[in-house]
Amino acid sequence: MNRRLGLLVGAVAVIAAACSSSGSGGSAAPGGSAAAAGSGGAGCTVGVSWNNFQQPRWAAHDKPNIQKTVEAAGGKYIDADANLSNTQQATDIDTMISKGAKVLIVLAQDTKAVLPSIAKAKQAGIPVIAYDRLIEDPSALYITFDNVAVGKAEADAVIKQVPKGNYVLIKGDPGDPNAKTFLPSGWDQAGLKDKVASGDIKILNGPDGTFTDAWKTEKAQTNMEAIIDSAKSSNQKIDAILAENDSTALGVVGALTSKSYGYPPLSGQDGDVANLNNVALGKQYVDVWKNANELGKTAGAAALALCQGGKMDALTLPSGLIDTTVAPAAGLTSKPFTTPGNNTVSSFILQPTPLLAADLQKAIDGGQITKAELCKGVDAAKAPPACK
Repeated sequence: MNRRLGLLVGAVAVIAAACSSSGSGGSAAPGGSAAAAGSGGAGCTVGVSWNNFQQPRWAAHDKPNIQKTVEAAGGKYIDADANLSNTQQATDIDTMISKGAKVLIVLAQDTKAVLPSIAKAKQAGIPVIAYDRLIEDPSALYITFDNVAVGKAEADAVIKQVPKGNYVLIKGDPGDPNAKTFLPSGWDQAGLKDKVASGDIKILNGPDGTFTDAWKTEKAQTNMEAIIDSAKSSNQKIDAILAENDSTALGVVGALTSKSYGYPPLSGQDGDVANLNNVALGKQYVDVWKNANELGKTAGAAALALCQGGKMDALTLPSGLIDTTVAPAAGLTSKPFTTPGNNTVSSFILQPTPLLAADLQKAIDGGQITKAELCKGVDAAKAPPACK
């Protein structure tokens, strides 16, 4: 981890130096010397607007890796938590602009409500990175995991385990393109739509499933409890559950536990500690790990390059920066991405890693979780390989 961060800082300095002398519109580092540019982040304030810290991964993995990357290169990191409020997020972004942020990284609470704030940043000449959640503005750099691939990995695992039967679909926030478009598209790529059409799979909670406001665990639990009650009243067995992320999957497990229902194969994504533990316990079948450590480093490096005047459609992060499990060994180059709103944005798209019980050692090796956290409460007789 430390070695990779060192490589990251050094490579960002190279990017910054190249951008400073590229004539792309950014100002050179003080004095214009290679040594000055080599500081990478000198004079660069990166502001990060988080929509919430209720989902554990943001504070545990994304934030520290963005912050370390920026500060190790000599930049300044500032941030704010909007606590699920559109109004607060707008205020936070205004505040960071007034504090002199040169680049903004925004995890949008609502991808439409945030647009006026993005317009303010654009007017002020401040580049914006849409972090892990799409913002429908061609001027934003989109950094995320391949969310269609995430959905496909979720459904691939569960459908392979349960090719026929009654399914429940637990989706995320209806205002998030991940919940409405990308993840369901991945489910369909895995064959869900075809299997529903053939009659092999029946969706018990309606053709579109059930959305979960703000991806809240407690809301997902309440929704799932109602679905369980409805299934029981009509004598229908729940054979499998596709939950779009880990916070909703936790709610599903809470409902299954409270109703003493047992644990049908269940999906999730993010690699949160409680969910990986649930995979080890047999309460969740697959967790698609989005290595947020690497996503944070990518965002930090991209922010520093933008701060030095790099163009969004021509950013390159060299090899050795990001783990090859999520990015090409040759390094990352920004690529065009067509949005559901038919906009084209520049993007860095990383690859996810699906984890079944047999694969959990990967999460330990990647620094996502400790063995003690993973194996808490696991019966030694039923323990997956990582807990033995």
